[in-house]
Amino acid sequence: MKYAAFLLPLLVFAGCRQNAPSGSTQQPTPRQLQQQQAHELAKKEATARVALEEIPPPSKHLYVNVRSTDAWQNPFLTVHRDTLTLRVIFPQQTTSALDAGTLLHPAAARRQELEIRMSDLPEALAAVPDFSWPYGRVVAIEESPNASRQDRPHVRRNVEQAIRIVNDLDVVVDEWTPGGGSGLLH
Repeated sequence: MKYAAFLLPLLVFAGCRQNAPSGSTQQPTPRQLQQQQAHELAKKEATARVALEEIPPPSKHLYVNVRSTDAWQNPFLTVHRDTLTLRVIFPQQTTSALDAGTLLHPAAARRQELEIRMSDLPEALAAVPDFSWPYGRVVAIEESPNASRQDRPHVRRNVEQAIRIVNDLDVVVDEWTPGGGSGLLH
């Protein structure tokens, strides 16, 4: 499939873990670890922000009336307790008027979903191909509808963190409420 070039880098960094340098004898303090993680996230955000500048600003009139997750064409994030699901819809590739219907190229066949860590969100969004942003630089975000009641506060904190990261990338957030629907956030 021609989109394998997009998926391979996402799958590689989604599964990568950084190891401590060999020969290190002193363990960093929790504060040092937190500072290091914040620094690494800031670097990822800066790199991703440059890549995302190629995407035009959002055109609200294109998505303001989208009311279902299946109809949303831009990247869509579902936030879980420990991960995020990034859904990307690839455009219909057709050269024939006979082949223009959705019967031969249903959205489900063009949809890719990847589980990513919060720390990989900037890189993942920057790796989404330009043609998968038909509404411009806007991402939909929702809380996992399958989260248990005791996980809801943790999921909500993750939603807030994801919104902050996405906004820091100069991408507009369209937060979807449980039960469907959207409410634009900046």
